[in-house]
Amino acid sequence: MKAWTEIIGGRRYVSLRSANRGAVFIALLFAMGLFARGTSAVEEHHSAEVMELKLDGEVEPILSTYIDEGLADAAQRHAALVLITMDTPGGLSDSMKDIIQHILASPVPVAVYVEPTGARGASAGFYILLAADIAAMAPGTHAGAASPVIMIGGYTPQIDPTMRKKIDNDATAFLRSFTEQRGRNPVLAVTAITDAKAFTEKEALNGKLIDLIASSKEDLLRQMNGRTITRFDGAKMTLAVDHPQITPFELSTRQKFLARIVQPDAFFILLIVGVLGLYTEFTHPGVIAPGVFGGICMVLALYAMHLLPVNFAGVFLILLALGFFILEAKFASHGVLGLGGAISMVLGALFLIRSPLTNGGVSLGIALAVTLPFAVLTVFLMRLVLRSRKWKIATGMEELIGEQGIAVSALRAGVEGMIRIHGELWGAVSSQEVPEGAPVRVLRIEGLKLYIEPAQSRVAGST
Repeated sequence: MKAWTEIIGGRRYVSLRSANRGAVFIALLFAMGLFARGTSAVEEHHSAEVMELKLDGEVEPILSTYIDEGLADAAQRHAALVLITMDTPGGLSDSMKDIIQHILASPVPVAVYVEPTGARGASAGFYILLAADIAAMAPGTHAGAASPVIMIGGYTPQIDPTMRKKIDNDATAFLRSFTEQRGRNPVLAVTAITDAKAFTEKEALNGKLIDLIASSKEDLLRQMNGRTITRFDGAKMTLAVDHPQITPFELSTRQKFLARIVQPDAFFILLIVGVLGLYTEFTHPGVIAPGVFGGICMVLALYAMHLLPVNFAGVFLILLALGFFILEAKFASHGVLGLGGAISMVLGALFLIRSPLTNGGVSLGIALAVTLPFAVLTVFLMRLVLRSRKWKIATGMEELIGEQGIAVSALRAGVEGMIRIHGELWGAVSSQEVPEGAPVRVLRIEGLKLYIEPAQSRVAGST
C-alpha cells in the first residue's frame, strides 16, 4: 500500500489510506504509554515501603524523640507501615507516654514486634506493645511485668498503701484507655500491673493481648499482608505489604551521643564533674583547663536535666553537700560536716531522677564512687585557698610589707625621710623618731611612699 497525494485547487492533500496509517501509528504510541503507566502503577502498588524503627534498651527521652521522628518521617513518605522492633526492660513513664501518644496519633499504621528470640517487652515496653495497631512477638520472647516500681539506687523504698493504690489505679486506667480501643483483653492486661504478671508469646496470643506470632520480620509482613485492621479512630484499613521495601530509620550521630548523656549515671557524673571544674576555676583563677572542662560538662548536664524527670530535691541535696564540704575545710568540725556532706550527696544522687517505671535512677555504686573523691578534692582545694590567704605576698611592691630596711638618715616623726631596703632607696614616713642607721620595718605602702616603724629586733639583734 503506497502513499499518494493529489492536488486540488493548488493544495496538496494526503490520501485517506496514508492518513489511516498515521493514525494507527499514533494509536500504537498512545497504547504503549498507557501500558508503561500501568506497569509502573503495578510496580508502585507492589513496592510498599515499610519504615523500620528499633526500640532497644531502656525507654528514655532520646529514644522517645527517635521514635517520634521516625513516625513523622514515615507519614511524610506516605509509608504503608511502621514496624517497631522491640527488646526493652522498660524505662521512664514520661518517655513511654510520649511514644504511645505518637503511635495512637500516627496516620501510618504501626506494628510493634518483640524480637529476636529471648527478647522482652517488659514494663514500659508492654504498654507500647499493646498500643500498636498490630502487636506481635517472636517465639521464645515474653512481655508484661508492668507494675510501676520506684527504685532508688537499686532499692525499692516502702510506699504508703494509699499511694501504692493510687499509682496502680492510674497505671491501669492508662493501659485500659487504649487496649479496649484496640480490641485487646483489658482484664488480662491489667494483671501485668496489679500482679506484675508476665506472658510468653503463646500466652499473650491466647489471651488476646497480641495479634500474631512470627518467626521473623519477613514472616510477620507476610501474615499482615491483606489483613484488615481497625485504627484507633475506628476507621477500617486493609494492609497491603505483599512486596515490602523495608527502610531502616537509624539513630542519628547526635541522638547516639545524647542517648549516653541522658543515662542517669552519666548525667550525675557530668553534673559533679562540672561543679568540681567550675569550683576549681573559681578558687584557683587562671588554671583555665578545669574551668573549660567543667563548663562543658555543666552545659551537657543541664541539657540532660532538661530531658530527664529530675527531682530538684536531689539537686538541692547535692548543693547542700557542696556547702558542707566547704565548711569542713573552713571550720574544725572533726569530720562531722564532711560526713554530713557525703551523706547528703549520696542521698541527692539517689533522689535525682524521679518516677521511673524500672531501675532508672542513679545506681548506689556510682553515687558512692563519685561522692568520696568529690568530698576529698573539695575539702583539699578549699583548705589550699584558706591557707593561701595567710601567705606573704611575694611579688610586686606589696612584698615589701613586713620587710626590714635601714634608715639612711635620722627620721623625725611624721616627716618623710629616706631608707634603704633591698638595695633601693625609698621615701619613708615614721610615726616615731628613728636615728640614722637604725633598722626599720615596713607597715604599709601608699603609692611610692613607705610607712615604717622602728624594728623591735634592734636590741635583740645587737651584740
